[in-house]
Amino acid sequence: MQLRVTETFLSLQGESSFVGLPTYFIRLTGCPLRCNYCDTAYAFQGGSLVPIENLLEQSNASGAKYVCVTGGEPLAQSECLMLLTALCDAGFLVSLETSGALPIDLVDKRVIKIVDIKTPDSGEVEKNHWQNINHLLPHDQVKFVIGSQQDYQWSKKIVQEHRLQNKVSDVLFSPSEGRIQPADLARWILEDKLRVRFQLQLHKIIWGNKRGV
Repeated sequence: MQLRVTETFLSLQGESSFVGLPTYFIRLTGCPLRCNYCDTAYAFQGGSLVPIENLLEQSNASGAKYVCVTGGEPLAQSECLMLLTALCDAGFLVSLETSGALPIDLVDKRVIKIVDIKTPDSGEVEKNHWQNINHLLPHDQVKFVIGSQQDYQWSKKIVQEHRLQNKVSDVLFSPSEGRIQPADLARWILEDKLRVRFQLQLHKIIWGNKRGV
């Protein structure tokens, strides 16, 4: 069984509650969305076909205990489900970074799903697969990339309406790069006493906007 892969690399996890943890990244190719803030458009096409066994060998050779399968949109390739299960069976701590536009109900329950709920400013809010909220598990995480105060208010409403803090381990709020100041988002969260985790992209702070980090 093969998957189309854009890149694999060892780095520090830059986002989520695992930020700073040495991580082996498997970036799959392809995505049905075109978010206007996307920083991985190079993963929309191209890539190389790699057998799942090779990806397991590479993950083992990396020395990392944590593997993150990302994209693009990993679930755009149905074989991704097999890769996730194989990584779990091999003893890795595994996370899946998904856009939230495709169903997550068939993902191995051992996988930590990091589901990105698309805000209005993303340009893809209509692609949210809202049924996914019913399939979130306590160890999962939900992410909002926020581009304006209106985006923030919308995200806050979604968090409250769906009681997301009671469904997942972390609700993540990230400022959309170049659109709002991180300090503004931090201030809104504090003023509203919102129980969410503010996050910046650690890998960009360390290495800048580069691939393979």
